[in-house]
Amino acid sequence: MTERPADAELRAGIAALAPWFHNIDLNGIQTAPDHFLGDYPRDKFARFAHALPADLTGKSVLDIGCNAGFYSVEMKRRGAARVVGIDSDERYLAQARLATRALGFDGIEFRNLDVYQVAALGETFDLVIFMGVLYHLRHPLLALDLIREHVAGDLMLFQTLQQGTDDIADVPENHPFFTPGTYDKPALFDEPGYPKMHFIEQRYADDWTNWWAPNRAASAAMLRAAGFAILDNPEPEVFLCRAAPVPYAQFGPAAVYPTKGEKSA
Repeated sequence: MTERPADAELRAGIAALAPWFHNIDLNGIQTAPDHFLGDYPRDKFARFAHALPADLTGKSVLDIGCNAGFYSVEMKRRGAARVVGIDSDERYLAQARLATRALGFDGIEFRNLDVYQVAALGETFDLVIFMGVLYHLRHPLLALDLIREHVAGDLMLFQTLQQGTDDIADVPENHPFFTPGTYDKPALFDEPGYPKMHFIEQRYADDWTNWWAPNRAASAAMLRAAGFAILDNPEPEVFLCRAAPVPYAQFGPAAVYPTKGEKSA
């Protein structure tokens, strides 16, 4: 059993690692009690927690972009045998380690990796959590391809910032180049429910890493294109998926990899 820190030590640790994006109740001490989103992410999780298996006994979980470890802890509460949280921010990882120590949880491993490095884990997981990350990425579809290829063994819980309508248009399997019988562009692309990725060139909510805001249709379409079947969509920006055949896989791998080594002159 992990030795829990005393209250004074815990409060000092929380303050030293501030600011916190996850408000986690550490035995009566909250890490971000004045969060601008309220009791986040607990209130959000309550709206879709029912979509996940209540019993994860014996299962493995990968939490990508784990931040302070809220979802890693929640999966451990559900009995997961192995939980790995990865993030590229050392302060978040330190927060996660402090939180799990304060709560007395063993068996949660935190590693400094980003989503493009998931192949380095060398294993697949029964449940992958990929929440609050996609819109921060320069290459979002690549991230989904890499997750599907390397770590998604069964289920994936996905969430992203979305903008635009929640409508989902009925799109054809094969798009015509012109509206039949004309040289006009197909009107379908202007429909609000057509899959769209809104690109944010500068900042969104004062954050320069918020690059993308898909609409709901685009989130669903990207998931399917990467080889995930959508099982549930408990709220517009949250999807529970299962690894499925990758479309057009017969023509070659979907994921691409950057060249590594010395830069050319």
